[in-house]
Amino acid sequence: MLSPLPSPPPPPPLPPQSASPSPTPPSTKYTTPISLSQIVISKPTITQQEEAPSSNKTNPNTDTDNDNDNTTTLVRKSLLRQPHPRRTNPFIWCCAIICLIFSVILILFGVATLIIFLSMKPRIPLFDTPNARLNGIYFDTPEYFNGDFTFLANFSNPNKRIDVRFEYLVIELYFHDRLISTQAVQPFYQRSGEVRVEAVHFISSLVYLPQNLGVELQKQVLSNRVTYFIRGTFKVRAHMGLIRFSYWLHARCELLMSSPPAGVLVSHICKTKR
Repeated sequence: MLSPLPSPPPPPPLPPQSASPSPTPPSTKYTTPISLSQIVISKPTITQQEEAPSSNKTNPNTDTDNDNDNTTTLVRKSLLRQPHPRRTNPFIWCCAIICLIFSVILILFGVATLIIFLSMKPRIPLFDTPNARLNGIYFDTPEYFNGDFTFLANFSNPNKRIDVRFEYLVIELYFHDRLISTQAVQPFYQRSGEVRVEAVHFISSLVYLPQNLGVELQKQVLSNRVTYFIRGTFKVRAHMGLIRFSYWLHARCELLMSSPPAGVLVSHICKTKR
């Protein structure tokens, strides 16, 4: 006969339960609905060390606003620092008024002078020769010669209201481009429309001529056609009421003479210019 199986040992005693409720397993589902007002989201605590880096970060918009504020402040300060306009010194005003008056007088004087010139139409005096005489030409050597020449210098003032004074007069005698004699004339005064004739006597004594010019002069004497050139330089002062002005005149004449000893003026051309 079989013996009966032994009975299992009794289960160990359970520990006493605490007052805290047991955690709900994750798989447990709430069947009771929860309102949104009952949900609380906890805010994480931020330590002082974590706040320090964030405080150092600057906003670019804030920097731009600060720069604009600084620029505006500088502009306002510069406007406030601008000096106030000072009053002009009375002495400067007096000098400016005097200069203005002087300029107006000078302009009026220039306009009046121009009107007078246009109304009077000033003309330069003229130089001419109505007559001339070649008294002698002879050579001591082939390169040195002696000569005697006389001509009448005619000075005429064609102006009707302007008087002139010849203050400096020098007349030179040339054969081709070689100076053979020179003569000065005494200064004189000439009224408007007046004509004055001066006799000018040239003496050439042992004047050197290059061989080619000496041969040319001898040929002209033999051909009864001697060509001389006269150059005159004059300083003239014109008198037009209270207005006086000076200028230089230059006269050029080409004379064709017959052979000495009775050489006479055959033809001539004279020009006078300033």
